[in-house]
Amino acid sequence: MGKVVSLAKRRGFVFQGSEIYGGLAGTWDYGPMGVGLDFNIKQYWWQEFVGKRDDVYGVDASILMHPRVWEASGHTEGFTDPLVEDKKTHKRHRADHLLEDAGVDASRLSVDEMGEKIKELKLTSPEGNELTEPKVFNLLVEASVGAVDGSKDAVYLRGEITQGVHVNFKNVLDSMHPKLPFGIAQIGKAFRNEIVPGNFLFRVREFEQMELQYYVHPNEEEGKRQYEYWKEKSMEWYKGLGISPENLRFREHDENERAHYAREAWDIEYNSPIGWKEAWGIHHRGDWDLRRHEEHSGVSMKYSDPTTGEKVWPWIIETSGGIGRAFLFVLLDAYREDELGGEKRAYLALSPKLAPVKAAVFPLLKNKPELVEKAREVYTALKKQIPSVMWDDNGNIGKRYRRQDEIGTPFCITIDFDTLEDDTVTIRERDSGEQTRMPTSEVSDVLAEAIR
Repeated sequence: MGKVVSLAKRRGFVFQGSEIYGGLAGTWDYGPMGVGLDFNIKQYWWQEFVGKRDDVYGVDASILMHPRVWEASGHTEGFTDPLVEDKKTHKRHRADHLLEDAGVDASRLSVDEMGEKIKELKLTSPEGNELTEPKVFNLLVEASVGAVDGSKDAVYLRGEITQGVHVNFKNVLDSMHPKLPFGIAQIGKAFRNEIVPGNFLFRVREFEQMELQYYVHPNEEEGKRQYEYWKEKSMEWYKGLGISPENLRFREHDENERAHYAREAWDIEYNSPIGWKEAWGIHHRGDWDLRRHEEHSGVSMKYSDPTTGEKVWPWIIETSGGIGRAFLFVLLDAYREDELGGEKRAYLALSPKLAPVKAAVFPLLKNKPELVEKAREVYTALKKQIPSVMWDDNGNIGKRYRRQDEIGTPFCITIDFDTLEDDTVTIRERDSGEQTRMPTSEVSDVLAEAIR
């Protein structure tokens, strides 16, 4: 983890949020390489879950929503974490995290049971001080809207993007006239008032989610069939990130571990340096969301069957995950160290479709105008066909290779004196270091095939 965090900053993937002011815990900024990888992950998800299908529609809901949305969803009442406080320093800590650090599975414990376990094990704060009894703490981030102090209305920054889909269910029905089953997909920011964010991008206060809410006929057979389909589809997508299958697994939630809305819940977990951690969630939400929003808004959220005329609340199958976690696990899984050409190197074995830079173009020597001119010609032609191509003439050829390896660039293309004679270039493959000579006219096809 430490090596990946170091590489992420050094090579422009991720920076600490507000770093020049000492940083703000739980916030991270994506740098030039990071925005490329982040965009490619989102594009791959949208392509697989929306673009290739004719039964899924996209929306982009507002971050700020009416406060009653969160009453209907149960967040103002149930979106909580167990919190303890250091009696001396008054620092707050997650009770379940302290227990997990002590080797206790706290996922199945109530708040009172956590308190008893902390006493039994005589756990203290990280500073060695006595702790208070655990209390529940709401994770919603409060904000306010309005022009005049004293008359502002309290709102929340959304704690999940899910509700933005459900409150637009009727709008999608009325505008697109879909038939069950169908889905509504969204990518967007969410916020959680994490007391102790940590482990780099794994637990943060501001994050982005990719979600599909798939609406199905409310019967057991159809619900089970769709749930299994989206469960396997989600795992297939995660493997498609280039992550080793042996580092991924399913884990079913225990009955007392499930969210209040879940009829069934499974996670895809990744085998990270900090243990098996949740990467993705697949939940059977039943009719919880639509029924609750109808109750709280007074607006019918039922689907009218065009054949029978029957009006029902569809059941909802949710497949959802954080982009930051996918980003982190992709980096962790792609990180490699080896020896190539007698030199040690670190590199990212990123899938070409995700790599922020698909290829880098080098002139062999940057002080030879004829090589630079030809290299620019090749670079400009490739850039028109594959935008994520980089120009690099900084340092010797070996340093350029190492720099590109560290950011995961699959191919490096070198223009040398032979290029001036026969219009061929050397293309080097990242993982093996193998070099192949080919006509410049074939390079774009080789890159396009690798990306596909």
